[in-house]
Amino acid sequence: MATLTEKEKSYAELLYQPADPELVANRQATVKKLTAYNQIDPLDVKARQSAIQDLLGQVGDNCVVEQPLFCTYGYNTTVGDNFFLNVDCKLLDSGKITIGNNVFIAPNVCLITEEHAMNVKQRLAGLEYAHPINIDDNVWIAAGVLVLPGVTIGENSVIGAGSVVAKDIPANSLAVGNPCRVIRQLDPDAIN
Repeated sequence: MATLTEKEKSYAELLYQPADPELVANRQATVKKLTAYNQIDPLDVKARQSAIQDLLGQVGDNCVVEQPLFCTYGYNTTVGDNFFLNVDCKLLDSGKITIGNNVFIAPNVCLITEEHAMNVKQRLAGLEYAHPINIDDNVWIAAGVLVLPGVTIGENSVIGAGSVVAKDIPANSLAVGNPCRVIRQLDPDAIN
């Protein structure tokens, strides 16, 4: 059986070493791309679109990513069509972040795939886990939300401002709070 690289371990949700030279080099390359992206004139739409397509793993049509942006790797994040990401968002994408179509994400949202080891010796050795985040189509995530490792947010859902999403949210849900919980089901065909 072949030995997994540290990157492969992170994708497999196994304990891995982020100080691995390949991962360090990848993060350094991302820092350079982010620095360039965050310095592009906000009115230069073509330059911003080109840079974000180079930074993220996959970008659909009609996507807007406001500046400033932070991500760990960039290439682990994919977004669908008609995506809007507002200012000061953080994509901690050591694990995969998969975002569907027609998703709106407000300012100061953090999508966090990394989780430090609970075992103190492993944690002090710098080891961590990565768990993927999935955000299905037609989701709105309001300002200041934290989405924690391994969460899926179902289609047509709304996450209220300031929420801490630690568990999956089913489709067609209005969910709020810390911890985030469903407070009611939404009818996707209803008008407010």
